[in-house]
Amino acid sequence: MKAIGVLTSGGDAPGMNAAIRSVVRSSIYHNIKVYGIYYGYQGLIDGNIEELTIGSVGDIIQKGGTMLYSSRSEEFKTSEGQQKAIEQLRKHDIDGLVVIGGDGSFKGASKLTEQGYPCIGVPGTIDNDIPGTDYTIGFDTALNTVIQAVDKIRDTATSHERIYAIEVMGRDAGDLALWAGLAGGAESILIPERDTNVDEVLKKIKRGHDRGKRHSIIIVAEGVGSAVDYAEKIQDELDLSTRVTVLGHTQRGGSPTGNDRVLASRLGAFAVELLLDSQAGRMVGIEKGQLVHHDIIETLQKEHNIDEDLYRLSNQLSI
Repeated sequence: MKAIGVLTSGGDAPGMNAAIRSVVRSSIYHNIKVYGIYYGYQGLIDGNIEELTIGSVGDIIQKGGTMLYSSRSEEFKTSEGQQKAIEQLRKHDIDGLVVIGGDGSFKGASKLTEQGYPCIGVPGTIDNDIPGTDYTIGFDTALNTVIQAVDKIRDTATSHERIYAIEVMGRDAGDLALWAGLAGGAESILIPERDTNVDEVLKKIKRGHDRGKRHSIIIVAEGVGSAVDYAEKIQDELDLSTRVTVLGHTQRGGSPTGNDRVLASRLGAFAVELLLDSQAGRMVGIEKGQLVHHDIIETLQKEHNIDEDLYRLSNQLSI
């Protein structure tokens, strides 16, 4: 292997730059050329590719977002688009590709793998919804962003004796809501992996109100619906002042935490090592603190599960 390409795809996540930096510098350390592919798979199709040097990734480890930019490509979903992408890789003599992103990005990498092109997937998404790894790049940073917001909102909720429903990202996964709810002391956490029992939420609020508690924080994962709907239900049923905060894309931005920088650095370098070892069609991850890799196609066929112990603990502590 003489040249490696790297791209970021799908939603951005804090720590992607640290992963890019790791791929670039690990490749150069092994005397391998490395090419940055801008704007994800669409940029690959369009040939938006340039060689990167050590200096190209200087001073980016602390920055959020991705220096390679990101986009979604409908064209790449077609066999014609995939062939154009492979032609561009061959045109630039790129022997292997590192794809940093979520499950959609991995599906693209699996398509190239099926056609015999060596790809390694690096999980980068704030949703933490990729099977085969305990944590994804960006999750820890987003979690801390949500916790900071919850802490500030609780100050206002306490001052005005209100119920606050806070909607967080995560798509169809509840990890961000569960972890943030537990760390932020939320009274109720609604996640898509569990049936939403609004009546139980109402009972919990009423129990607290009866013992003198005049404020509550309800964390709502976007995968269960709009926090506005739940807030209206609470206000109608209990006649308590209720407000809604949708944190939105603030959760994707910001300087990555130390954990995300270290994770991204480890996974990026590991991806290069696998390509050098003639591995293809793999995804890298971390399990119980150890680097692991799995078949990328088999991984996509598995379901992501929440941490059951954390879910039980959150219910115990929010009585």
